[in-house]
Amino acid sequence: MEPARLNGHLYESPGGPDHEVSGPALTPRSPWEPRLKYQNRLWLHSLLFLLTIASTWLAGGWAYSLTILAILGCHEFGHYFMCRYYDVDASLPYFLPVPISLTGTLGAFIRIREPIQNKRMFFDIGIAGPIAGFLVAVPALFVGVYLSRVAPIEPGDGLWLGEPLLFKMASRVFWGPMPDGYTLVLHPIGFAAWFGMLATALNLFPFGQLDGGHISYAVLGRRSTYVTIAMIGVAIALSYMSMSWLAWTVLMIVMLFAFGVRHPRTYDEEEPLDRTRLILAAFAVLMFALCFTPAPIELLIRR
Repeated sequence: MEPARLNGHLYESPGGPDHEVSGPALTPRSPWEPRLKYQNRLWLHSLLFLLTIASTWLAGGWAYSLTILAILGCHEFGHYFMCRYYDVDASLPYFLPVPISLTGTLGAFIRIREPIQNKRMFFDIGIAGPIAGFLVAVPALFVGVYLSRVAPIEPGDGLWLGEPLLFKMASRVFWGPMPDGYTLVLHPIGFAAWFGMLATALNLFPFGQLDGGHISYAVLGRRSTYVTIAMIGVAIALSYMSMSWLAWTVLMIVMLFAFGVRHPRTYDEEEPLDRTRLILAAFAVLMFALCFTPAPIELLIRR
């Protein structure tokens, strides 16, 4: 007996050529068979989201919770929907609850499960998140600053929040120059916007595989490696200015060892971006400048 032909594949049964083969035809799994995309453990995403609602509510109430979730959610869904546009397999956002903290969350992220093919895709996926989050954070900031109040600085120790350039602009619009001995006590919506701006600035660092790293690679090609190395030096210098940068600097060094100094390469590495994307890259630099503060959180000790 000849080896059995099962759905076009030759198969010789374990009993040898004289052993009969019966039963339904078998279809060997091809190593090139495409796997399903956009498969998510909805229970896990839902659980993390509900826990983050609870942790951010504990940190600042409903106004803070809904605002920060809107900013973080729009940021991550900006990445996610751009992945869907390019048919790049990606997960739904994972929210990160932290019950005992100033912010109630460490943010959110998505997992991209397949290689990105070219610089245009890297650029569009990388910049979509910061723009989406920024478009929510800006009106939230102005509403939050408007709802805040001016109060005298009370004696005693406390936390002092650094003021990004955009925050200073909003404060000047609604409250004018701040008198000596007074400070702006932020409404929860304003604090959520402040945290959202900080998250935007961190993501726009032109480093490694952060959003800013993707944008840097798309604009500069392999020369972005030098920018990544320089950003380690910048982070160390910022840590000397403010200890609040120390954790971020350590995380950047860990990412450097985990993922390497070079950005994943694409076949069009040396091809220039089009004019529209270069304008958007300049807008990303502007967003970073508006959201960045050299001393995000300081412990204010008054004696």
